[in-house]
Amino acid sequence: MNFQVTVLKILVSYPDGFAVMPDLKRDLAILATSGRDWGERTKRSAARMPDLDIFSQGLVERLNGGWRITEKGRAGLELMEAARPSDVELRSEGPRAESSPAAPRSPLPGSTREG
Repeated sequence: MNFQVTVLKILVSYPDGFAVMPDLKRDLAILATSGRDWGERTKRSAARMPDLDIFSQGLVERLNGGWRITEKGRAGLELMEAARPSDVELRSEGPRAESSPAAPRSPLPGSTREG
């Protein structure tokens, strides 16, 4: 499980994006023990932003005994969730060495990768 992505997902689900620490810790514990699917999902999202640091990048702020997601944090989370896996692969691999274009990697119409 990627802690930082999980924090963003939890905070975005609260009114005004704010959660006090006991609630945040409870939700983190629930998700940490919810099974392999959650862990894999957050790792995929984190791979889309490899240098993710929720505090230094201003995505989450500490406030009144809790944490709050910022507008920048909401936008970052949307980008992580909207990125196509093929876009991520291209970014992480860098330019391709072969001269012929790769076959398209998009899913078939009507299918999803999250399943």
